[in-house]
Amino acid sequence: MAKKSLLRRAGVLAATLTASLLVSAQAAEPIKIGSFLSVTGPASFLGDPELKTLEMYVEKINEEGGVLGRPLELIHYDDVGDASNARNFAGRLIRSDRVDIIVGGSTTGATMAAVPLVEQARMPFISLAGAVTIVNPVKEWVFKTPQSDRMAAERILWDMKRRGISKVGLISGTGGFGRSGRDQTLAVAEEYGIEIVADETYAPSDSDMTAQLTKIARTDGVEAVLNFDFGQGPAIVTKNYDSLDIDLPFYQSHGVASDAFLDLAGKSAEGLRLPASPLLVPDSLPDDDPQKAVVQNYKAEYEEHWESKVSTFGAYAYDGLMLAVRAIEEAGTTDKAAVREALENIQGYVGVTGVFNMAPDDHNGLQPESFRILEVKDGDWMLIE
Repeated sequence: MAKKSLLRRAGVLAATLTASLLVSAQAAEPIKIGSFLSVTGPASFLGDPELKTLEMYVEKINEEGGVLGRPLELIHYDDVGDASNARNFAGRLIRSDRVDIIVGGSTTGATMAAVPLVEQARMPFISLAGAVTIVNPVKEWVFKTPQSDRMAAERILWDMKRRGISKVGLISGTGGFGRSGRDQTLAVAEEYGIEIVADETYAPSDSDMTAQLTKIARTDGVEAVLNFDFGQGPAIVTKNYDSLDIDLPFYQSHGVASDAFLDLAGKSAEGLRLPASPLLVPDSLPDDDPQKAVVQNYKAEYEEHWESKVSTFGAYAYDGLMLAVRAIEEAGTTDKAAVREALENIQGYVGVTGVFNMAPDDHNGLQPESFRILEVKDGDWMLIE
C-alpha cells in the first residue's frame, strides 16, 4: 500500500513538473512581430527609418522584460517598394513564420496588396502608410498609424482658408500616394470654400515639372499652389517652382515631412508650408502639450542609437509597435481575435504622431488637428500652428 502511494505521489510530481515545464516553455516562446517594409528601393526613405525604429524598440522592450513575460521577435522582409513582393512576404509571414501581428507596409500600394491576405487569415495588421483607402471603408483586421491623406488635405485647406486663399492650383504625382492625395483634395476643397482652378499631374519618372507649373501660374485667379506627392518628385517641383519665381504661397503634403526633403530641395524650399508631425519641431511644443515628452524622447533615443536624423516615417513604426504592444498587454494574450478587439478599443494612447482614439468605425484614431502646420524658415522647420 505504501509502495502504491509512493508511486502515485511520484506520478503526480512528474505530471506537475511536466506541466510546469510546459507552461514555462510556452511563457518563454517569443511574440512574433511580422513586418514587410520598403527598406531599399525608391521608397527607402520610408522603410529604412521604419525598420531601424522597430529593431531598436524591440531590443529595448526585451531588455525591459518583454511583453507578458515573453520576448518579442521581429521577423521582417524588404519588399523594395514593390506591391507584388509585399503580398508575397505578407503571405510568408502568415503561413510560414506564423507571426502574431504584422506592423508594416511602408507604402499604400504595398499595404493594399497585403490587405486581402490579412483579412482572409484574420491577422491583426497595423499599416504605416497614409492613404485613407487603407481604413475607409473599415476593414476588420486592418489599422494604421499615419494620418490619412484626407486629413492632410483638410489641414492644408484649413490653413489656406484662414489666409484668405480661395483659388488653388493643384499638382500631384500619378503614383498611389499622389493620386489618392489629389482625389481627397478635390473631394474636400468645397467644404473649405476653396476652388481648384488648375489640376496638373506628373509621372514618378518625370525629371522636370516646369511646364505644369507654368500652366498653373498662368491660370486666372490662382492664389496658391499645392503639390501632393512623396519621394523625389516634390523636391523637383519645389526647385522648378523657385526657378520660375512664382510669387504665390506654396504648399507640400505630409509626404515630404522630413529633414531629408530639406536636404534635397535646399534653398528652394524657403517659405513653403506643409502639415507634419510635431517630431520635426519637438522643442517648439508648449510644455503642456501631451505629446512633447514622447516626441522628445523618441527623437533623442533614435538619433543617439543610429547617429542619424530622426524621421516622421520612423515615428509611424514607433506608434505601430507600441499600439501592438499595448493591445497584446490589454488582451493579456496573443490570441489574434482578442488582440484585434483590444486594438479597436484603444483610447488616449499618446504617440509621436498624435493621440490615438480607436473605435469600431475608426481604425486610424487620429484627427486632422494632430497635424501641425510648419513653414520652412532659414532652411529649417518652424511651427506655425
